[in-house]
Amino acid sequence: MIEIRPFRADDLDALYRIALATGDGAADAAALYRDPKMIGHIYAAPYAVLCPETVFVARDATGVAGYIVGAADTLVFEKRSEAEWWSALRAAYPDPVDVPRTDWTPDQRRAHMIHHPRRTPTEITDAYPSHLHINLLPRLRGQGVGQALMDRWLAAVWQIGSTGAHLAVGRANTRAVRFYLAYGFRELTWSPHPIMGAAWFGIASRRRA
Repeated sequence: MIEIRPFRADDLDALYRIALATGDGAADAAALYRDPKMIGHIYAAPYAVLCPETVFVARDATGVAGYIVGAADTLVFEKRSEAEWWSALRAAYPDPVDVPRTDWTPDQRRAHMIHHPRRTPTEITDAYPSHLHINLLPRLRGQGVGQALMDRWLAAVWQIGSTGAHLAVGRANTRAVRFYLAYGFRELTWSPHPIMGAAWFGIASRRRA
């Protein structure tokens, strides 16, 4: 049986492991990084630390194997991350500005993101103020777990008062794109996502739809 439940502090290591295992679309992302926490530092842990009320996990008999993280208010989250999250990491991970970008390792690319986090355009956040990331280990896929996590997370941010949520995904990730479109997200045509090959998707709450 698969349980969907709110995040607990002792789930943090599992979030890091899942972020690494599913990161970069690689079959073995762990082999790409010298520091196994690099992806989780950016895409999972700050949510667990700064807004745990909008973090949920999926657990089977073996342990936590999936999560959905996000923030009800993206602009507030970005400000809090700057004040409370990135500064400590910047002290631990130097910005590779003295290395040619073409020579950056995967760790250095992520370190640069820590020093220069992307800001979400207001054209996105005005209409879709919340945002999310969802990741499942392969053993949970194809069982409706993604939909259950999405249902739980959207219900939480709608209750907080959000009028819409957005996410970004690479178009090459056709499995994820199909899932989001089938769930009810639509591709946003305002502008390309800053990462080449990625696109914005959004969904409105019932109060706005």
